[in-house]
Parts: sequence; C-alpha cells; structure tokens
Amino acid sequence: MLSERRLQVLRAIVQDYVGTEEPVGSKALTERHSLGVSPATVRNDMAALEDEGFIAQPHTSAGRIPTDKGYRLFVDKLAEVKPMTAPERRAIHNFLDGAVDLDDVVARTVRLLAQLTRQVAVVQYPSLTRSTVRHVELLALAPARVMLVLITDTGRVEQRMIDCPAPFGETSLADLRARLNSRVAGRRFTDVPQLVEDLPDGFDVEDRGTVATVLSTLLETLVEENEERLVIGGTANLTRFAHDFPLTIRPVLEALEEQVVMLRLLGETQNPGMTVRIGHENAHEGLNSTSIVSVGYGSGGEAVAKLGVVGPTRMDYPGTMGAVRAVARYVGQILAES
Repeated sequence: MLSERRLQVLRAIVQDYVGTEEPVGSKALTERHSLGVSPATVRNDMAALEDEGFIAQPHTSAGRIPTDKGYRLFVDKLAEVKPMTAPERRAIHNFLDGAVDLDDVVARTVRLLAQLTRQVAVVQYPSLTRSTVRHVELLALAPARVMLVLITDTGRVEQRMIDCPAPFGETSLADLRARLNSRVAGRRFTDVPQLVEDLPDGFDVEDRGTVATVLSTLLETLVEENEERLVIGGTANLTRFAHDFPLTIRPVLEALEEQVVMLRLLGETQNPGMTVRIGHENAHEGLNSTSIVSVGYGSGGEAVAKLGVVGPTRMDYPGTMGAVRAVARYVGQILAES
C-alpha cells in the first residue's frame, strides 16, 4: 500500500510526463510541484515506486516514466475527472443537436470525440438486443404491397418492402398495425418473437397469410440488424503520438481495422460506467501500447451501446474521461428526445 506522499509523487510524475513527453527527474518534480519535501526524499520515493513497478527508467541517464501499473493506480485514485467548461458543453450540445437521424448522431459523435480528445474515437451503434420498439408503422403502397417501418427507442429506423400473398385492405392493415403495436411497443427486441407468435390466429383465415408474411419480415429485420456495428474516426491522430508506440503504429492500426476486436473489447465489460483499459490490460497484442477509455450511453438511464477513445498510454486521463463522459451524456439526451 503506497503512502499518500508516494502517491502524490506518482501523480506528479504522470502529470509531468503526459504534459512534457519527457522522463521526469526528482529535481524537476520538486520545482514544479509543492511536494513539501527535499529532492533527496523525492529520489527515495521514486526509487521505492520503481521497485514496486509503478515507474521505470527508459535510459540509464534519464528520469522516470510511468508504467502500465503506475497509470492504473493513477486512474484508480483519481478524485474526479476533469469537468467540461460551459463553452465546451455548449459546443457539444450544439454540434450534436443538429443530427437528423441515428446515423448522423453516430457520425457526429465520432468526429466530436476525436476533436475533443485528439485521440481515435470509437462509437458502437445501439445494440438491438438491448433496444426496445418505439413504433411499427405499416403503409399500403399497393393492394398487395406494404412498407414496414420499424422505429426503435434509440431513433433507429428500418424500412422493408413486403409483397403480400393477397390484397390487404386499409381496414385490415390498420387493425394489424394497432394489434402489433399493442403487443410490441415498449418491449425489448429479444421479446418480440414470442409476443407475436399467435397474432395471426386473431385474423380472418383469408388474411392470415398476409399477417404471417408481415411478421416474418419483421423478425427477419431483427435478425439482419442484430449485427453489432461501430464507427471509428480520427485515426490520423495516432501519427501525433508515433513516438509513444514501440517501433511502429501499424499493430494499432491493424487492430482498429478489425471491428470484431474492438467490439469484443468494448463488450468484455458489462459495466455501463466508465471503463479504462491500460496497456497490457487489453487482450489484443496490437493494443498493448494503448489505453481505451469507454462508457455506456443510451436513453432512459439504460446503456444500449458504448463509445470511447483509443490512444497511447501517455494520455491525459482526467481530461479524456471527462470528455467521453460528457459526450455520452449528451448523446443519451438526444436519443431520448428523438
């Protein structure tokens, strides 16, 4: 267990290294921070921190830099994340508020996160397995042709054209629409198959074929759209930190290109709260030199997906965590209002 003073020294090392990109020495620490002790005492504390694996010496003549273990303790002991300023909050709200649909919300969120944090932004599309039905609309395009429009609680809209086995009148279509929504509106997508299983039985025999066709299309839509998707932006930001990655940034870029890898990393923790994975805590070898900061977002207080950033372990954790949390909160508000 580290003493409070050594924890204070570790915090100072992390802050200085993140800010200067240079290994930190005891003299610089005592000059920049009010540690209340002599450089000799700081040197002793740094030696103890190094012995315990919290900091390391990259070169014989250099100062010290934090290790993954040091960053982890720094993050775990954060008293608070850096709050966004009022102008920053207004800018976030104004930028996201102009979105016209879910795709636009996701695209804007990726750009915004990348700009705010100057890292690689990752936004997962809301998962239909955790989404609920807001409304199902059925529109007659021809006597035997219907458009099905599925709207989720996250604002996601899916449309399908249905060729019915027989003409289906407006009255019957309105009846089906009403019965369908009475069963599935507000319910999870995963519950829909069971909820509509016996729905055709309540219709006249001559209409049951069309009702079954509509329901089949609805269920197929759920299966088709159940594939997890994510959007990544700001990969060019990695070039700003090329010296933070051993040898080359190629392994990081290759890992980012594999959406399955990123989806797995985002989904490994079921905790919708703030998650910070540092260095070798990331299972994928290509991301061992990165940190991933993520948090769940959604409407109604329930997370339906995650968003976050990927960057070098030498990261402004308080600022990054504050930005990620703020953006997630605003995205949730927009989804709730859509």
